[in-house]
Amino acid sequence: MKFLFNKFKQRYNLRDYRISLVALVLAISTIGIFMVRSARPDLMSRQIMGVALGAAAMLVISLIDYKWILNFYWALYGLNIIMLATVLLFGETVNNATRWLRIGFFQFQPSDLTKILMILFYAKFLMEKEDTIRSTKTILQGIALILPSLALIYMQPNLSTTLCIAALFCALMYLGGLSYKLIGTVLAVIVPAFIILLVIAVQPNQPFLKGYQQERILAWLEPEEYADNTSYQQLNSVMAIGSGQLSGKGYNNDEAISVKNGNFVSEPQTDFIFAIIGEELGFVGCCAVIFLLLLIVIDCILIGLKAKDTGGRIICGGVAALIGIQSFINIGVATMVLPNTGLSLPFVSYGLTSVVCFFMGIGFVLNVGLQPNKYQ
Repeated sequence: MKFLFNKFKQRYNLRDYRISLVALVLAISTIGIFMVRSARPDLMSRQIMGVALGAAAMLVISLIDYKWILNFYWALYGLNIIMLATVLLFGETVNNATRWLRIGFFQFQPSDLTKILMILFYAKFLMEKEDTIRSTKTILQGIALILPSLALIYMQPNLSTTLCIAALFCALMYLGGLSYKLIGTVLAVIVPAFIILLVIAVQPNQPFLKGYQQERILAWLEPEEYADNTSYQQLNSVMAIGSGQLSGKGYNNDEAISVKNGNFVSEPQTDFIFAIIGEELGFVGCCAVIFLLLLIVIDCILIGLKAKDTGGRIICGGVAALIGIQSFINIGVATMVLPNTGLSLPFVSYGLTSVVCFFMGIGFVLNVGLQPNKYQ
């Protein structure tokens, strides 16, 4: 440890370590620990362990030169594909979905790690293709390389993570230098196409979605028709958030009609943790959580603006985009802005794999922040 510290002192200026970002991440993670305790007291110790492991991983990664890691970008890409394929072959099935790998007593969800590995891979890939990023060949190469991950995750099935990574890929391509005019043209085609596919997807015997996925979309479009089953959780989530009013009903309250005590939503510690926050901490608590997440995103972007190369900029922007996209989806589901999915709220929801992976992402951002004033 002393050797590592001495090496750190020799290579970096301690004053460049982004303490503000560390403080923000630890603050939102602490809120997460307390909210998990309120939702599921028996899982608090595991959440603390996840935060501790994540913080340790963040510290170690922040000391490793990200440019050295990016040299192994093809190995990282291969590792990701192997893990996702292994899930389909040997993964554990829970609730008709095969998303977990177990190694002894250790269980993790590879699709969470995919998000970080893809940020690293495309940081190097796009840095090498910087001069040709707007060429059709490079764009098609980028799309072809993300398709295997999307297909393997979709087959688990895990549509929500598939869409999240697809959105992240678009953000990475833009950060790599893809023209906003081209992106605008693509969106002009994709948005109408998406609306058409949505109309087709809600028709009987459609070939695109599984039955439960189609039902979730229908429940989102017509919640009253599915109030007793599919839209039950989201409707209760919205009511719980509204019932908290300005300051909430109080942390860890024991009201029988609360969303967690009344068992009105399943997995309140993960997908619907924001409903617990809204009910117990009210509008103030919701705004505090959103504000902390926003500050983390802004801090990552600011570090990226000072990055010494394209790879560093893409890493920082990619982590910022991932946190922003996943936060929007989770909160959108809890407030019924989006159909019901299974994505966690970054740093807040229960889940060791998710928490550790987000901390890892922050570790890479911190190292990028140390690079501009690195000692020669």
